[in-house]
Amino acid sequence: MGVPLNQAVKVGSYVIKQHLSGRKRYPLVLMLEPLFRCNLACNGCGKIDYPSDILNQRLTVDECLEAADECGAPVIAIAGGEPLLHREMPEIVEKLLAKGKFIYLCTNALLLEKKMELYKPHKNFAWDIHLDGDQEMHDKSVCQDGVYDIAARAIKKAKDAGFRLCINTTLFDGAEPERVARFMDDAMALGIDGVMISPGYAYERAPDQAHFLNRQKTKELFRGIFRAGKGKKWKFNQSALFLDFLAGNQEFTCTPWGKPTRNVFGWQRPCYLLGEGYAKTYNELMETTDWDSYGTGNYEKCADCMVHSGYESTAVVAAVHNPIAYIKTSIFGPKTEGAMAREIPLEGQRPAQYVFGKHVEDKMASIKASKAGRVRVTRSSSSAEVAGTAD
Repeated sequence: MGVPLNQAVKVGSYVIKQHLSGRKRYPLVLMLEPLFRCNLACNGCGKIDYPSDILNQRLTVDECLEAADECGAPVIAIAGGEPLLHREMPEIVEKLLAKGKFIYLCTNALLLEKKMELYKPHKNFAWDIHLDGDQEMHDKSVCQDGVYDIAARAIKKAKDAGFRLCINTTLFDGAEPERVARFMDDAMALGIDGVMISPGYAYERAPDQAHFLNRQKTKELFRGIFRAGKGKKWKFNQSALFLDFLAGNQEFTCTPWGKPTRNVFGWQRPCYLLGEGYAKTYNELMETTDWDSYGTGNYEKCADCMVHSGYESTAVVAAVHNPIAYIKTSIFGPKTEGAMAREIPLEGQRPAQYVFGKHVEDKMASIKASKAGRVRVTRSSSSAEVAGTAD
């Protein structure tokens, strides 16, 4: 597995402590989105169509540190948008590491070679590069030629500089198991320390809605991938039980609170993938979200989701509760033959609600009011200066 031993021990101890204290819902990974702005426009992305005023918003260093303190999760994944566009990102990373957090800094790698010198290798820090397959697969996914080659060069440079380096791979309908397996071989040859792999989620605002996997196709795809990878030394930066879930062998339910999201809107409910509302504080998020109304079987938007942001935390907790199953799966890999686990019925799910537009309107109104306030302050200051000069 690609999870470092010190991280596995700390996270495992943290989960056991939460369990012994009787805490029902707790975070494992803080999904921190300091900005939505990106230098790519991928077809499968749901965060590229915000108005410019929202894309220009940034979380400050203090807001990022406050989010880490509020949440208390041992691991922080810094996503976006493209985090390397944030001028204060080196300071954010340095100060989060000083708090003892494990940091995964997600990037499409377009700016990595240029920005790398602003960061230092650290045992608790890893670059997490977006790489959705081989050259053709990835460039098609990100809608721009040449991005794979830039990422591959950056990976080599980062490894030569002593950084730990992972990749984040999202697969869509049409992915071929043998081809993905060859890509995994190539990734290991590049020296990747761990792969986080997952099916794509059908963001309602993604330009391409035709190529997202449903749950049955996801299970068949991953069984094919793991079958082709039997006996190979692939390193996954994920729980073995989550991989087993992707192959259709676990009856997991979603734990959206396991990876809470803080972004420029606030604390996003219920999860990284769905923006159904926002809380001002982490405690408000946890106490006022109707968690039971979300997840596969409960909500139409969640019907086909098998993404790590919803199910990885479930798998980590399951590993602590059933270490024998975890060890067995870690050694032998996911089961790729035979009957699959029972699927969650969808008959009782509530219909989707489309509330994105209202949240955007509210945020734009807030930005407009803030700008107007700054203009009034500036004019008042100018008037005071003029009056002082006249005196």
